[in-house]
Amino acid sequence: MISVPPGVRIWLAARPVDMRKGFDGLAAVVQQHLGQDPFSGQIFAFRGKRGDLLKLLLWDGQGFLLVAKRLEKGRFVWPSPATERVRLTPAELAMLLDHP
Repeated sequence: MISVPPGVRIWLAARPVDMRKGFDGLAAVVQQHLGQDPFSGQIFAFRGKRGDLLKLLLWDGQGFLLVAKRLEKGRFVWPSPATERVRLTPAELAMLLDHP
């Protein structure tokens, strides 16, 4: 489980992302599509079209961390893309990652 420090914002990219992207590609999505600074220390969550893979990108002050989780069965629950980004609480992120 990932521990989120107090005060850290968590953003969900509502639209699917090409999950072949790595550090630089996801940082570009944060800047261009979410309108955020990838070096801000916030956590950014991404999901692909199939919905079984989730990636988290965050800057820890020294470099980017990229965390990935792939489900063997099922899909991650994701909001409809009425907006580019959705803010989550740490509890909501924990529920998302603890997919049954």
